[in-house]
Amino acid sequence: MPIVVQKYGGSSLADAESIKRVARRIVATRKAGNDVCVVVSARGDTTDELIDLAQEVSPVPPPRELDMLLTAGERISMALVAMAIHDLGLSARSFTGSQAGVITDAEHGKAKIIDVTPGRITSALGEGHIVIVAGFQGVSQDTKEITTLGRGGSDTTAVALAVALQADVCEIYSDVDGVFTADPRICPKASKLDRISGEEMLELAAAGSKILHLRCVEYARRYGMPIHVRSTFTDKTGTIVADPIEGETVEAPIIAGVAHDSSEAKVTVVGVPDRTGMAAAIFEAVARAGLNIDMIVQNVSAVETGLTDISFTLPKGDGKTALTALEGIRGEVGFHSVQFDDQIGKLSLVGAGMRTNTGVSATFFKALADAGINVEMISTSEIRISVVTREERLADAVKAVHTAFGLDSDAEAVVYAGTGR
Repeated sequence: MPIVVQKYGGSSLADAESIKRVARRIVATRKAGNDVCVVVSARGDTTDELIDLAQEVSPVPPPRELDMLLTAGERISMALVAMAIHDLGLSARSFTGSQAGVITDAEHGKAKIIDVTPGRITSALGEGHIVIVAGFQGVSQDTKEITTLGRGGSDTTAVALAVALQADVCEIYSDVDGVFTADPRICPKASKLDRISGEEMLELAAAGSKILHLRCVEYARRYGMPIHVRSTFTDKTGTIVADPIEGETVEAPIIAGVAHDSSEAKVTVVGVPDRTGMAAAIFEAVARAGLNIDMIVQNVSAVETGLTDISFTLPKGDGKTALTALEGIRGEVGFHSVQFDDQIGKLSLVGAGMRTNTGVSATFFKALADAGINVEMISTSEIRISVVTREERLADAVKAVHTAFGLDSDAEAVVYAGTGR
């Protein structure tokens, strides 16, 4: 019997009626002749509420105990979904991440999956049960402690289980009809894509698109698992995320979509001596602090001073750590000062067709100029152009670029539950 893995996010499980709607969809999939394994997130804002509660009790909660607390949200969801399926006349079995065989490293709060040993899931499916798994969590291979996977953890859990079970497809359900050419909340004229390559989806996810998380797409690409992004609220066909099969002759559109991200900040190291090893010293200090950076720009040094400025972007929440790390090497490097700006936004244009089509950059920057958008940083890859601008102009920039590349749809995109996730 074919195996289908489905994942439902928090907005799809927000209340009792939503849970019943999800249960009906799961049962319909089972009655269509499939074995079904379902991964669930915590309901609504449960995870954020648990984090807030933990910080009220303890300003710096121990990572082990925080993981124990946060896994409760998904466990509540899995039990409720299983109950709703039972009421529809079918048998369901719920499993925590550790019971489902999700094996991780020992890093609390951001563990990575090492292996999946789905013996209990396989047995339950063989006995005719629908399986419900708590996403976002696993168990450490070394310490045997409960861990959480961090941002996008339930998406990653679903893909990992789909790979381990050799499923036919991994269906990711949210509150929009699929992957759009821009965030429908920002750009109501965004068009739904019927298909997008894993490469393009990876760039969109890295650039701030929230419909799928980066680690989930990476995992799916590595093992060739197709993802079907669909809405919980309709039966419409969504978007297939999969790299082209060898020999496939379908020509990809020039542009897959426009992504935006307002969660980053810019750090500028001012007055860096233009000497060998100075940039290395700066980024080694950032690396020692355990920080991930995104875009990097170094200005041309001034002839009269022999000094340059180096700017980079990183998550806003890591700003204080970055500033502390850089001040620690100020005497060694000899730069003048460090500036921090958390009022920036990143806009990215993504499309595999950029490789073979001229004029993309010209159209992109003309659209921004015509809209009066100032560009502060630029970064490119083979299929992506990213710029940093002011956060308050980010929505205007998205709309301008989306329209300039002819991506606007005649119909208005629908966000069923209000979040776009």
